[in-house]
Amino acid sequence: MNAIPTADNHRSLPLIAVTMGDGAGIGPEVIVPALLHPDTLARCRPVVIGDAERLRQAAAILGIDCDIVSVTAPGEAEFPPGRVNVVDLDLLPADLPWGELSALAGEAAYQYVRVAADLALKGAVHGICTAPLNKEALHSAGHLYPGHTELLAHLTGVDEVSMMLSTPKVKVIHVTTHIGLIDAVRRIEPGLVERTVRRGHDAMVRAGVAKPVIGVCGINPHAGENGLFGYGEEEEKIVPALEVLRADGIDARGPLPADTAFFLAGRGDYDLIVAMYHDQGHGPVKVLGIESGVNLTVGLPVIRTSVDHGTAFDIAGKGVAEAGSMVEAVRQAAEMSSVPVR
Repeated sequence: MNAIPTADNHRSLPLIAVTMGDGAGIGPEVIVPALLHPDTLARCRPVVIGDAERLRQAAAILGIDCDIVSVTAPGEAEFPPGRVNVVDLDLLPADLPWGELSALAGEAAYQYVRVAADLALKGAVHGICTAPLNKEALHSAGHLYPGHTELLAHLTGVDEVSMMLSTPKVKVIHVTTHIGLIDAVRRIEPGLVERTVRRGHDAMVRAGVAKPVIGVCGINPHAGENGLFGYGEEEEKIVPALEVLRADGIDARGPLPADTAFFLAGRGDYDLIVAMYHDQGHGPVKVLGIESGVNLTVGLPVIRTSVDHGTAFDIAGKGVAEAGSMVEAVRQAAEMSSVPVR
């Protein structure tokens, strides 16, 4: 366990905006213990964007004695032990039921993300970590986004982002994600591959890896094995992108057989693997480190991480939610975010 830095050293750590998510769910209950955790305070300066009173209610349910302190801006926060800082938007009624769908909670969840995005655009925070929102509640409030990723992309004016999965053993960025396999192969083209690798490269550099080594998977078994498998997809869709990237000084290697690329990454040969489609990347990650895996969105003005669970209305307000995923999500937001200049 890392020691909590002194006040002076704390200023060298990244500021992470932690959005409270749907206040009727378990977000408040996992945020309070996660932000008090010594490992969290050793790595970053976390500030909640949410409702202070809801966090106090969560602390009381959990039996945690702490100070929930409102601040007007993340940069004003202080971090003595036992304190949780919150930019208090004060949007939720005190009697909001736990575990029930609410348009009020959906609207509040939207506003937390909106404020975090604004802070990111202003450079006031160095990363964003999101507690879960409920899509039905979000939609009932009139905000018709599939989830955090699309909402944040819209709020920050970004047209295209990428999903990265990060574990202690391997980091994977995806060229395509939630589409069918046939559609994924059709969608893959040199421009998309190039932009995805660049986003991954930039994220790794921002996280402190000066010259990341990037392994790029092929599409077919054995990456096509010189035309033996498939119809030349690697040569058509991937190789032209790699040529452009290498000419720009980016160490992108491939196309690689996916079945060996992840083994090599797991032993440290690659800093980042580029997967062509959802299961090509997700399968190995879930074997190598699902228990500590975190979903990141790269291509935004800041890194955004998220917990690996939903709002869990069935247990919200009962004091039984586990905070481990939030601790890990905040940790990786800090790890992947730019460190401010002192």
